[in-house]
Amino acid sequence: MSNEIYFYRVNDSYGVFSNFYKCGFTVDSIYWPTVEHYFQAQKFHDDFLQEKIRNFSSPMDAAKEGRNRQNPLRSDWEDVKDDIMRLAVLEKFKQNESVKKILLSSGDSLLIEHTINDSYWAAGGDGSGKNMLGVILMETR
Repeated sequence: MSNEIYFYRVNDSYGVFSNFYKCGFTVDSIYWPTVEHYFQAQKFHDDFLQEKIRNFSSPMDAAKEGRNRQNPLRSDWEDVKDDIMRLAVLEKFKQNESVKKILLSSGDSLLIEHTINDSYWAAGGDGSGKNMLGVILMETR
């Protein structure tokens, strides 16, 4: 890898890599405003709850509802979450030429979601996290 690209906030350089970046896409004839909306909704088998999450105006609201453990999390979530993220990220970049160009322009750079708030999808702030979102972005690229 020639260099590293850090991303997290949507307004920063490479903010398009964030799941909160407002860049919609369609899966199974349903439009999703962000990757975050899609990902959080897929945590549940309940159609009403999925639609509620899809219709939130902000990805943060979608994230809060998706993290609400009062909602019945699907039993296979841990087994399917990476593939759900792969699909959402792929469709976002496949269906939106402007962000696709930015992803492709990152060349062979190591893509790192940089936040202390997450050690699975991000690098945990100190590089000890799995950085799965970065890995999936590089796979998609």
